[in-house]
Amino acid sequence: MAELLSDGRAPRARLRELLAAPEPLIAPGAYDALSARLVEQAGFGAVYMTGFGTTASLIGRPDVGLLTGSEMVDNARRIVSAVDVPVIADADTGYGNAINVVRTVQLYEQAGVAALQLEDQVSPKRCGHMSGKQVIPTDEMVGKIRAAVAARRDPDFLVIARTDAVAVSGVDDAVTRARAFAEAGADILFVEAPTSEDDIARVAGELRDTAPLLFNWAEGGMTPGLSYERITELGFSLVLYPIGTLLAATAGIRSLLDVLKRDGVPTAALDAVPSFGEFTDLVGLPEIQQLEQRFR
Repeated sequence: MAELLSDGRAPRARLRELLAAPEPLIAPGAYDALSARLVEQAGFGAVYMTGFGTTASLIGRPDVGLLTGSEMVDNARRIVSAVDVPVIADADTGYGNAINVVRTVQLYEQAGVAALQLEDQVSPKRCGHMSGKQVIPTDEMVGKIRAAVAARRDPDFLVIARTDAVAVSGVDDAVTRARAFAEAGADILFVEAPTSEDDIARVAGELRDTAPLLFNWAEGGMTPGLSYERITELGFSLVLYPIGTLLAATAGIRSLLDVLKRDGVPTAALDAVPSFGEFTDLVGLPEIQQLEQRFR
């Protein structure tokens, strides 16, 4: 809705500018258009469409590869249409082989996404902070990345290559894979779920001169929650906070429902939530009213 009449600035070019800044870009997770709009209104420069949150919000299930590519693209399109800031979107494994990745990239690019994340898990994948992951051979993932890079039409559309090898074959293999992904054309490298600060520092030290690095600050996950200052010191360019908004929304809904169940009315909970007028403002009613006046 923020984009009913856009200023025309290209979010993809903006994302490249933001990633070139001396401090890491923060991209909070959004699971739908409303949460994305709230991220933008809070002043953040980018939104991350979380696959974990998308799965939870669309079908109420865990992130274990249950959603199709078309469902993910549809959610990405809705999020892009709700905000002005660049949207970075989870695309899981690309939903098949390298040929499927070509179509996935085309669809995400058509949806207006600024950057797409692909991972090297065996399909069906699972959340990077769950146990039981498996990874495909490095050469197969390299082919997927090459396909993704070849498929994009806009050179500012970024390909993020993620490896889940730390939990499967160790940090050495993860670093080796990440280097191969960079050679295949990946714009940003993402080593998922290191379990100690030493491993995080090692990944950063070995890869930060290869390509921009992504740090996944997964709330409650397996990776230690480093300070923003430490993340900056290690040389990461992008930080995801993927599920905090989802967890906060869950807590808020539970709290209101507890009051409603106890009292039969929600009155005691209403001081903690936006008023009707505040909510209609944040979803853009004044903007609609201005357009009504303009085009009447």
